[in-house]
Amino acid sequence: MEQSGRINGKMAAPRFMIAAPKSGSGKTMITCGLLRALLLRGKKTAAFKCGPDYIDPQFHETVVGAPSRNLDPFFTDGPMTRYLFGCHARSADVSVIEGVMGYYDGLGGTSVEASAYHLAQMTETPVVLVMDARGMSLSVLAELKGFLEFRMDSRIRGVIFNRMSRGIYQLLAPMVQETLDIRPLGYVPESEECRLESRHLGLVLPGEVENLTGRLDRLAEILEETVDLDGLLELAGTAPELSIEMPAELRQTLDSLEAKEIRRAAPVIGVARDEAFQFIYADNLRLLEELGAKIVFFSPLHDSHLQEGLQGVLLYGGYPELYAEKLSANDSMRKELKTALEAGMPCMAECGGYMYLSQQMEDMDQKTWPMVGAVPGEIYRTKKLGRFGYIRLETGQDQVLGGGCGPLRGHEFHYFDSTDCGTVFHAQKPNRKRGWECMHGSRTMLAGFPHLYYYACPGLALEYLKKCCEFGGTKSCG
Repeated sequence: MEQSGRINGKMAAPRFMIAAPKSGSGKTMITCGLLRALLLRGKKTAAFKCGPDYIDPQFHETVVGAPSRNLDPFFTDGPMTRYLFGCHARSADVSVIEGVMGYYDGLGGTSVEASAYHLAQMTETPVVLVMDARGMSLSVLAELKGFLEFRMDSRIRGVIFNRMSRGIYQLLAPMVQETLDIRPLGYVPESEECRLESRHLGLVLPGEVENLTGRLDRLAEILEETVDLDGLLELAGTAPELSIEMPAELRQTLDSLEAKEIRRAAPVIGVARDEAFQFIYADNLRLLEELGAKIVFFSPLHDSHLQEGLQGVLLYGGYPELYAEKLSANDSMRKELKTALEAGMPCMAECGGYMYLSQQMEDMDQKTWPMVGAVPGEIYRTKKLGRFGYIRLETGQDQVLGGGCGPLRGHEFHYFDSTDCGTVFHAQKPNRKRGWECMHGSRTMLAGFPHLYYYACPGLALEYLKKCCEFGGTKSCG
């Protein structure tokens, strides 16, 4: 796992963001195509995704062969966001950030906070807007003009037209420069390489796309011909230096006496990772490793037993509903995991991982399968997206992981629910009146639907690892 190291001061970091007026405009495939084209040019690229998405970064990683990072203005403030950007971008020739949803779409649907625009402002990044021009010609410039003028400093410096013919682009490109004073950076013709299938949580996973590498190579060839890559690199070079300093909260956590004890103990943490559990923030694992944990992976689908010597487990999200029968059939893993948790092995589980720990779970066909049974509740399919979006989490129960894990910020996105979602935290929608109780917790467990990002509250990772040390017999870590 890549280590962030201690970086401070100003850093030159050529960069640009690919954003769009709405979801479905082609951001992900065009971003991947550009990453591939730059890689084929010999450029070392760093990839980022605005927001909490797990799937788009996996496509980035397929292209560049290195982890893509999430940058989320809701989870982290400006200094922390810039620091995390710098940790990943410092050795790259150019960094490419993919936006989220519509460019200005933020909290509650009425604010620019946590939007791609907000991130562009935080990181002082020039933006290239992808305009889906299907069914339009001159009218696409009117839409573009609206995005340029909606905020005084939109940071939009260029445009790429998706699903546009060469002939129409040649007619419109001079008008973009003359009437809108931004740079036309090319077009992408209608192409199979620019399409990806979706499922209920978003795009399919990269491993499910037939001949993805070949498609991306073909897309890179197309973009090399139709997009001004030299212009993009020139635009990236106009991005100002960023001040990159480790925030005080993070420094205090990493330099604490507890962290030094954890590093001495080096607790071994088992992380579930296979076809059913793939929604993992690389930065979460990086922070755990910076604090001294040793990460090993296991498969609830394929492994018969947990590794020996584990002092804690983490079960992140994914698609357990697609593999419910196989997960249920792995009796030895289910029973061994339940026994370990009942014995006090610390565990954090979220969304799909939490569903796996429940008593039973429905699959996509609403057939019910026994699960681990470590937390109460039965998981059922709702057939609609529930409790979608960002949440703030507060708890009044000090016993949850020792009491040092709040307040938290999280994100929910699921088409399943439970007959018992827990009550140890109160979730509140930002900019909304809606709130609800959620999550199961004890001194050794935190499990529920919310996805958590550890850099938003480094103390959560610290408290969890302290409990892991205690379970392993290293009482000094407590």
